[in-house]
Amino acid sequence: MPTLQLRTLSQSSLQDYADCPRRFQLRYLEQLQYPAVESEPALENEKHQQEGETFHRLVQQHLIGIPAEQVGRLATSANLSRWWENYLQADLPLDGYTTYPEVTLSAPLGAFRLVAKYDLIAVKAGRALIYDWKTYRKRPKNEWLAPRWQTRVYRALLGKAGSHLNGGQPFGPEQISMTYWFAEFPAEPAILPYNAGQFQRDWDALVKLAGEIATTASFPLTEERQRCGYCPYRGYCDRGVRAGDAGDAEAEMEAEELFDVNFEQIGEIAF
Repeated sequence: MPTLQLRTLSQSSLQDYADCPRRFQLRYLEQLQYPAVESEPALENEKHQQEGETFHRLVQQHLIGIPAEQVGRLATSANLSRWWENYLQADLPLDGYTTYPEVTLSAPLGAFRLVAKYDLIAVKAGRALIYDWKTYRKRPKNEWLAPRWQTRVYRALLGKAGSHLNGGQPFGPEQISMTYWFAEFPAEPAILPYNAGQFQRDWDALVKLAGEIATTASFPLTEERQRCGYCPYRGYCDRGVRAGDAGDAEAEMEAEELFDVNFEQIGEIAF
C-alpha cells in the first residue's frame, strides 16, 4: 500500500531506506521508540552525541555574530574545548561571504517534500559553499562520503531551492561545493565539488527513490547484517542483542535531526 502518510523526506530517512528498508519503516512510518542502544559503551556514546549537538550550537552562535570569547565559555568539556579551539584555529575561508547558518531548504519531490537543514551555506558572487560540522572519532574517506545521501541531497537541493540566497538566481551545479569539516581532524576537511552531470544523476535518483517509497508495500531487512549491530531496531528483527562499537557506528548511524518544519519560513521552489 502507498506510504503517503509520510509527508517529508530527508537525507537521513533516504539513507535509512537505502541501508535497510525495514529500519525506514520502523522509524519513519511506524514511528517506534528505540528499543535498544545503538552502540557501546552506551553512556559514553550518548555523551559524545550530546557534545556534538552542543558544538553545532556553539558554531552557530559564533556565525551569527556572538563574540568567540563569550561562546567559548560554553565549551565546558575536554572534547568541546578541543573542538572549539580547533574551529577557531581553522580560520575557515569565509571572508567576503554572506553566511546562512542553520538554514533549511525544501522542494517538492514526487508525493513528498524534500527537506534539509544545513549547518552553513556561505554565498559570494554566485558561488555557494556548504559546510557540515562532524565530530566523528574517525575520519571517513572521501570515497565513502561522496555517495552518501547527505552529500547528494544537500548539493542537489541547494541547486533546486537556493535561488533566494542568490538574488533570485539558481546556483549552477559548478558553483556549489560541499565541505565536511571534522572537529577532531581540522586540517583534513573533505571538499566535494559538484557538476551538472552529478546534479542530474542525483535528482533523477531522488525522484526514482521517492516514487519507490510512495508506492512500495514491502520493506525487507537489509542483507548486510553487519549494519544491524548499530541499529536500535535490531530487536524487532531478531538480528542480535549486543550493540556495536561506538567508534565504528557513528558514521553509519547518524540519528535523524528532529526539527519543526514551517514551510512558510524556508526556501523552496514552487509546485
